[in-house]
Amino acid sequence: MAVPNYTYLKLKMLGPRGVITVGTSFQRAYECEVECCGHTSAVVASKELATLKEEVAEKMPDAKKSTGSFESAEGYKEVLVDPSSSKAKKVRNGTALSSK
Repeated sequence: MAVPNYTYLKLKMLGPRGVITVGTSFQRAYECEVECCGHTSAVVASKELATLKEEVAEKMPDAKKSTGSFESAEGYKEVLVDPSSSKAKKVRNGTALSSK
């Protein structure tokens, strides 16, 4: 059992030969508090990072899954690239474009 006294920065506990008193300075107490806050921030940040990683993994699309072929929207017409050629290569032009 120990009794801390935060006002005087003392810790008293019962020892084999009486009361043991441990003391420190305000400067050392402040340094320990700052260090503790740094460790706490690191732990909280690592937990938040793990949570974000799980959320991103759930929302990430499957790269191996085939999405099919691309089909353009309505409003286009197919035009032969070279009408005199034996190959029937076509180009799709949009019909909803302005004249400008």
